[in-house]
Amino acid sequence: MKNTKNINPKESKVYLIGSGIASLASAVYLIKDAGVTAKNIHILEKDTIAGGALDGAGDPEKGFVVRGGRMHEMHYECYWELLSHIPSLEDPNVSVRDESYEFNERFVSNGQARLLKDGKKVDVSTYGLTFGQQKDFLELTMVSEKSLGDKRIEDWFDQDFFDTNFWHIWTSMFAFQKWSSLAEMRRYMKRFMHLVDGLYKLGGVMRTKYNQYDSVVRPMRRYLEDKGVSFDMGMEVVDIDFDLSADKKSATVLHLKDKDEIILGKNDFAFFTNGSITECTDNGAWDTPAKLKGLDESGSWKLWKKIAPKESSFGNPSPFCDNIDLQKWYSFTATMKDNTFLDYMENFSGNVDGTGGLVTMTDSNWFMSIVIARQPHFPNQPDDVKIFWGYGLYPDRKGNYINKTMAECSGAEMLEELYYHLKIQDLMKPITDAGKVNCIPVAMPFVDSLFMPRVLGDRPDVIPKGATNFAFLGQFAEAPKDCVFTVEYSVRTAQMAVYGLFDTDKEVHPMYEPAHHPKYLMAALKAISR
Repeated sequence: MKNTKNINPKESKVYLIGSGIASLASAVYLIKDAGVTAKNIHILEKDTIAGGALDGAGDPEKGFVVRGGRMHEMHYECYWELLSHIPSLEDPNVSVRDESYEFNERFVSNGQARLLKDGKKVDVSTYGLTFGQQKDFLELTMVSEKSLGDKRIEDWFDQDFFDTNFWHIWTSMFAFQKWSSLAEMRRYMKRFMHLVDGLYKLGGVMRTKYNQYDSVVRPMRRYLEDKGVSFDMGMEVVDIDFDLSADKKSATVLHLKDKDEIILGKNDFAFFTNGSITECTDNGAWDTPAKLKGLDESGSWKLWKKIAPKESSFGNPSPFCDNIDLQKWYSFTATMKDNTFLDYMENFSGNVDGTGGLVTMTDSNWFMSIVIARQPHFPNQPDDVKIFWGYGLYPDRKGNYINKTMAECSGAEMLEELYYHLKIQDLMKPITDAGKVNCIPVAMPFVDSLFMPRVLGDRPDVIPKGATNFAFLGQFAEAPKDCVFTVEYSVRTAQMAVYGLFDTDKEVHPMYEPAHHPKYLMAALKAISR
């Protein structure tokens, strides 16, 4: 049965469960393209801050925190088009898209210290792949996704592959692990084929002017609130009732944590962001490690687990959230009232802040990387305060210098381990002793959950077959061919939900497929054989 579309949007109420970019984008499309009355749109958020994984917070005294950072590129067709409608916070006459484009024209990614070993730059002019590994790489792009099932990357490539420059660049840039989904890696290789040639220097990578919370979430929230959209913070949905028949599926009641409920009328809708990579995160401090939380503290994971058994088309959350030890990593944000570190990195790398991107310590037991964004990275960051971000993919290993696992380390200890790898402990000691440095570690239990091995069907379709008034959104709904761990993916699911359930004259933007362009295919072939 073909899903019927709503033709009376003015009377509809729409409830968006979760306030990440997928819900924010859905709200924009509901107003702009579907004709839903803005005051009838309610964003229900368990936490007190909107934005999901697009975050950034803090001040010079307590320290700044970004749990992660999204890398963008020019062919995020849905995302950039969306942001072309959102006025920038700093200049309402300029869109967020145009503000970002202008910023990226001035600060072009060209990493000159992409990989380090023993505190020195590694020559990355070759990816170091053998002929057999190049063959495996090409073969992977040609097989069907379905044929791969839930295979891991390590099931396809030989063990030596994981010591190559290519893998060190790939794993640190995208946070893939050896045990990550092979099908997901295949999507990345096809979707970002046009970037393979410049991958070793982060060529083609784009960023927003500030952290994504200030550059994207705050402008979108202001835009939506000005239109009349309600942000209902501190409201957690713990269960959803459905009316399920052979050919129709309808959501009927949203159950809230405080025993209240929202009954969905015949013209009402519910969009659910099922799963979250930043749920249950915990911040440590300069002298305190972050705590690792789990499913018990989660909202969207528990809700998905509650509704998944009700209908097979609602997906299977278990592969994505039941193996925290394989999904977690830890990040840290340093706040410095001193220029010494950034000055050293600029001289060492040859990159001014905002042009270098990831710097990865390949001999780090934690496999640590840092990023120095363009300063200021926060609108409220004074000129004499500098910040940078880092993360480690292997938090259960002991450090090379600090005799603790990364998970056990305070912010101070994480920085000391970093200084050891950069050979700048003596340089930085006076700055630390003078109290001019803060560092906040963050434990992220589900951050790599979207790369866990899975099979088709584990992620539900955005609009399950027969669904009349509900949709799944975000990284754990299925957008064929596109790549998770990108803002583009979340915005694409928003378009699919709104355009699929409402009678608009809009089509979901076609996905850019560089593998269909011979020039990119040839450039990639040449690059992997360097």
